[in-house]
Amino acid sequence: MSDTLVPVRLSILLPVRNEGINLKIMLKILHAVLEIPHEVVVICDSPEDTSIPVVRAMEADYPNLRLVQNDMGRGVIRAIRAGVDAAHGEYILIFAADEVGPVLAIDDMLQLADQGCDFVSCTRYAHGGRRLGGSVLGQILSRIANRLFHLISGCALTDATTGIKLMRRSVYYDLNLEAKPVGWAVAFEMSMKAQLAGLKMGEVPIISIDRLYGGQSTFKPGPWTVEYLRWFIWGSMRLRAKTIHTPHVEVRTSKSTNPLAAKVLK
Repeated sequence: MSDTLVPVRLSILLPVRNEGINLKIMLKILHAVLEIPHEVVVICDSPEDTSIPVVRAMEADYPNLRLVQNDMGRGVIRAIRAGVDAAHGEYILIFAADEVGPVLAIDDMLQLADQGCDFVSCTRYAHGGRRLGGSVLGQILSRIANRLFHLISGCALTDATTGIKLMRRSVYYDLNLEAKPVGWAVAFEMSMKAQLAGLKMGEVPIISIDRLYGGQSTFKPGPWTVEYLRWFIWGSMRLRAKTIHTPHVEVRTSKSTNPLAAKVLK
């Protein structure tokens, strides 16, 4: 934990797997952009991860940077749990080390949380949001799946699968997450269970730039499709049964450096 007496307001959780190049750039950007009391918790699965030397090299200049070894087993869902257990912030923000664009949305996400949103997510597919780079197949499948899920299930979010989520630590524990450690399927599960729990949800559009600085994607069409399809069916059945009408969407103009608009989903 940081030596400062100012309480940590935000814990940014970065699950990584050999993200040395991307992580170095991400940490520099976070350190330069964020002015609120915060900490960055980097979670890795293996002591041989190439991300570890990057964290060690930057710790002296970034005192609120911490490294957590995930001993719960491989996979994003377990890494996130290890990060949440180690976090000290009032809010936790789950983030991806290979996406630099959404950093500008952090202030908007916090603002929505301060206005009463229990669960704030980002969107790449609506209200001016965009997705650039990464796997072409992954982009196509993600865009189509999110659109269909939004229409079929009545999900309040237009991008339920994005891994960028903000909430209080207590909310995370209440969601009782069960996804298999396949890709970021846990983020999809979070979106559904947050709505089923009746939480007030917020959404902020982002410009997502996947792997701007290189690295190798873990996207695997077979296992990912199976696990995401399982949650697609699960969520469609439960959300449609509970949702009587399309959730009201209130639009507001962002006051932060992010030029995009933020949305409150009630």
